[in-house]
Amino acid sequence: MALSVELGGGTLSEIYQSAKKVLLRTRDGLERLERLEHAGGGIDSPDLSTSVKRDISQIQSLCAEMDRLWRSVGAKSQRDLWKRKVEQIAEEAQSLKDSLDRYDARNQKRATEARERAELLGRANGDGAHVMRIFDEEAQARDSVRNSARMLEETNATGEAILRKYAEQREFLKRAQRKALDVLNTVGLSNSVLKLIERRNRVDQWIKYAGMILTVVVLFLIWRWRR
Repeated sequence: MALSVELGGGTLSEIYQSAKKVLLRTRDGLERLERLEHAGGGIDSPDLSTSVKRDISQIQSLCAEMDRLWRSVGAKSQRDLWKRKVEQIAEEAQSLKDSLDRYDARNQKRATEARERAELLGRANGDGAHVMRIFDEEAQARDSVRNSARMLEETNATGEAILRKYAEQREFLKRAQRKALDVLNTVGLSNSVLKLIERRNRVDQWIKYAGMILTVVVLFLIWRWRR
């Protein structure tokens, strides 16, 4: 619904549409700046950066104009709606400005580092070979430290593998020892049982023979008594 409230550049709806277009263009420009930064090792594009800054300023001016216009809308529901729309545009513009500020800070940092490197080489008074030798020695020292660390890691890994192997062998020997003791205990128990059975068989035989003899004696006595 286009509103007829006007101030200089057009209606509130027209200014809002213009702000949206500039916002899209600004976002696209900032994305291109960041792609150049990452793809080109920190390459800056001053013209594009200036264009993005100008677009952000334009959006903020449009937001200020819309902020005055929505307050003149008659219906409260429409006022609240436009208030939220204008605040959303203003927040997006501020977010883009913050991103651009961070981009500028990174560029400034890179420029400072480049200048410091140039000054360092300049103070060498043409003794570039000496500077390069220092850099090479530092690089060799770093490589040596990395190699030593890698050797220590490999040695540690080998030691751990040996200890694990010893632990496995110790567990195997313990299991074998337990099995041998179990076998010996079983054999010892079997021998005891066999001896007990043999003794019981002998006792049973004695009881059987004694019973047979006692039976014969009783029968003999009965036979004699009847006669």
